[in-house]
Amino acid sequence: MARDLPIPPGLAGLEAAVEGHAGLPPVERWNPPYCGDSGMRIAGDGTWFHQGAVITRPALVRLFSTILRKDDDGFMLVTPVEKLSIAVEDAPFVAVLMEANGKAADMHLTFTTNVGDKITAGPDHALRFIPDAKTGAPIPYLHVRQGLEAKLARPVYYAMVELAVARGGDFGVWSDGIYFVMGAIP
Repeated sequence: MARDLPIPPGLAGLEAAVEGHAGLPPVERWNPPYCGDSGMRIAGDGTWFHQGAVITRPALVRLFSTILRKDDDGFMLVTPVEKLSIAVEDAPFVAVLMEANGKAADMHLTFTTNVGDKITAGPDHALRFIPDAKTGAPIPYLHVRQGLEAKLARPVYYAMVELAVARGGDFGVWSDGIYFVMGAIP
């Protein structure tokens, strides 16, 4: 059942912690003690849940996404004073839109995630392709920030495949001067 949820207990200081930060809060510099599990989960399709209920407020999901970080012991929601674990089924974000500008080696692929981040694939934001265990088809991921990735939604992936070019024995896409290999030419 979908319902609007308040900020979960344990994250009550969240709005104050991120208020006043231009852009993303500096979660990589915060080292609070671990306070337990948040009761939250991000499904493989990018849907956020709290205690089994869908979080329906996009602004709340966006707020939580800004304090998400990946540590050695898993995904965490981090503020200056507390750190709570969060379950992530696949990648924490989904790339839901893609804009292509330019052609061939001068192309720039800019992706928009389900939480509103815009990322241009390139030297700092790599695309990687993992073969599906059953089919061998490449599953695409985009590095968003600090170890966090977005899985490309199927329509976005198909749009990107339309832009793929052959190079040597591989096929792939160009973005921001980098050639990202999608796979070998069959």
